[in-house]
Amino acid sequence: MEQQLQVFKDRIAHASASKSALCIKGSGTKDWYGQTPVGDVLDTRAYSGIIDYDPTELVITARAGTTLREIGAALSAKNQMLAFEPPRFDGLATLGGIVASGLSGPRRMAVGAARDFVLGAVLMDGKGEVLHFGGQVMKNVAGYDVSRLLAGSMGTLGLLLEVSVKVLPRPFAQHSLLFAMSEQDALHQVNVWGGQPLPISATSWHDGQLAVRLSGAQAAVDAAIKKMGGAELPQAEKFWDSLREQSHAFFADAPQGLWRLSVPTVAPVLSLPGSQLIEWGGAQRWLKTTADAGTIRAAATQAGGHATLFKGGDKSAGVFQPLQPAIARIHRNLKTAFDPSGIFNPGRMYPDL
Repeated sequence: MEQQLQVFKDRIAHASASKSALCIKGSGTKDWYGQTPVGDVLDTRAYSGIIDYDPTELVITARAGTTLREIGAALSAKNQMLAFEPPRFDGLATLGGIVASGLSGPRRMAVGAARDFVLGAVLMDGKGEVLHFGGQVMKNVAGYDVSRLLAGSMGTLGLLLEVSVKVLPRPFAQHSLLFAMSEQDALHQVNVWGGQPLPISATSWHDGQLAVRLSGAQAAVDAAIKKMGGAELPQAEKFWDSLREQSHAFFADAPQGLWRLSVPTVAPVLSLPGSQLIEWGGAQRWLKTTADAGTIRAAATQAGGHATLFKGGDKSAGVFQPLQPAIARIHRNLKTAFDPSGIFNPGRMYPDL
C-alpha cells in the first residue's frame, strides 16, 4: 500500500504544479450527487482493505477504497452494523465515498448521522502530506472535529485514505407497523411518539401511509406494538432497504428533480407542489416537483431548514443551499488550508470551492 500512497502523492504533486483538477472517485455510485464532477479521475479503489476491526470496542478502521460489501460482511459475521445505514448501492459504494457524501439512511433519526460515527481519519492534503485526525475511541478527541468535518465535504478538502468508524450491535428484535394517516396527522403523531420512550428506529410517510420501525429488546418492541397499534408492515425489511438504497418506487422517476429538504421534525406541512416522501420523524422530506429552486428553498428556510437538489433537475441554481457570507468565508478558508491549489473536486459543492 506504500506504493499506492506514492502514486497518490505523485498525482497530487503534478496536479498542484499544473493547477489541474483531480476528481476523487471510488466506484462512482454517487457521481450524480452534487455539481457535475470535473478533472482527471483519482481512483481510490486500489487503496482498500480493512485495517483493524475490534468487535469488543465497536470500531472498524478501513482504507477509503474499501467497499461496503466487504465492510458489511465483516460486521455481519459479528452481528454488528453501520448504525446510520448508509446506502450501499449493491455493496459497491466505498467507505470514503460514504463519508465524503455524508449520506445516512432510515435509522439516522434514532442514532445520528454519518458524521456522528466518524472517530478518526487519515487525509492526504493538497501538498501530498498525510495528516492524521482523531483516533479509534470516542475519548480520543485530538482533532476529532476535523475528522467529522470531512463527512459531507464531497472530497473538496483532500484525499481520504483511512477512516475509523464506530459500529453498533444489530438489534435483538425488529417489527414494523403501518398506519393509514394524512400527512398532517402523521407529522403530529410521529412527534408525539418521539417524546415517549418507544424504540422507534425509522419512520416513513408517503401517499397516506405511515410506516414505523421498532428496534431493540424483544420486550420493548412487544410493549410498543401493544401501545401503538396499527397493522404489520408486509415485507418490512425489503421496504426499509428500498428507502436506504433509494430504490423505492418514489425515487424511480424524477426527471423534474428530486429535492431533499432538511427541516425540524415539528415543521408543519410544506405547501409545495409535487409529491413527497417523509422520513426521520418529519425531519427529512423528499420532494419531486417542477417548482423552481427559489420557491423550494424559501419554503425550507421559512420552516427552519434548507433544501438540496439531490438528483436530476436544473443544477444551474446550485445543488446545495447557498451559504451565508460568514459561513462561506469559513468554507473558503478551510479549502485554502487543506487544498491551497484548489485541485480536489473543484466546484463539486459550490462554484468557488
